[in-house]
Amino acid sequence: MATFKTRLSQISKINGKVILANDYDLSVKNLETKTIQNITQLHHYLCGIKLNFHLLLPLSGKEILKINKTAHRYGLQTIADIKLNDIGNTNQITSDHLWNLGFDAVIANPIMGLDSLKNLVKSSHKHEKGVITLCHMSAPEAKLSYDMEIKMGKKQQLYQLFLDWALTAKVDGIVVGATFPKIIEYCSNKAGKNLSIFSPGVGTQGGSANEVISSGTDYLIVGRTILNSQHPINVAKELQLQSFGK
Repeated sequence: MATFKTRLSQISKINGKVILANDYDLSVKNLETKTIQNITQLHHYLCGIKLNFHLLLPLSGKEILKINKTAHRYGLQTIADIKLNDIGNTNQITSDHLWNLGFDAVIANPIMGLDSLKNLVKSSHKHEKGVITLCHMSAPEAKLSYDMEIKMGKKQQLYQLFLDWALTAKVDGIVVGATFPKIIEYCSNKAGKNLSIFSPGVGTQGGSANEVISSGTDYLIVGRTILNSQHPINVAKELQLQSFGK
């Protein structure tokens, strides 16, 4: 069985490099039905779908499993965006549950520490699953923490340390917000082909798909720009073209 990174790369060569952030607020009912509709209607323009905590919590395990099976039927990869960050035993049990529910990858917070991150990657890769770690988030206030200057042998900013840990732990990818293209460029230049860059924040939050692709982003994570559109298929199709560099 191919690795998560390989599976995602293969589908992205056909469908483009857009991952749907299937995140809704509390006003949206019938989350399972709505999510499956999104997959069936938009799958031609997606390589994956990301499910956040606030979507997962109202759903049952059976419903989550059905969503993941539907995504897989259309060739899409599924990512659990839970910012996993705990002691090794908790990380292990949590990730095992996610794999049993059909997920292909998890987004984790590297603040857990390098050793715990290495163990999470090692155990996940045994199951051909992926680990994506935060490096720099898309919200403006992210600068208050991720740009923080720290001293760990040398003076550097926190996101630079997180990038180093991602490379050392051999994670599959990092999250760098589309609203910070210069940081994307820095991470891309340093990481090369060793990890993929996933960028949320295109559209609604102000990020430009063309700009971040040219800066080194590998995958666009897009939610409200597609979900809140009156013509989501048209928006997804346009983003697909941009992800191909067209």
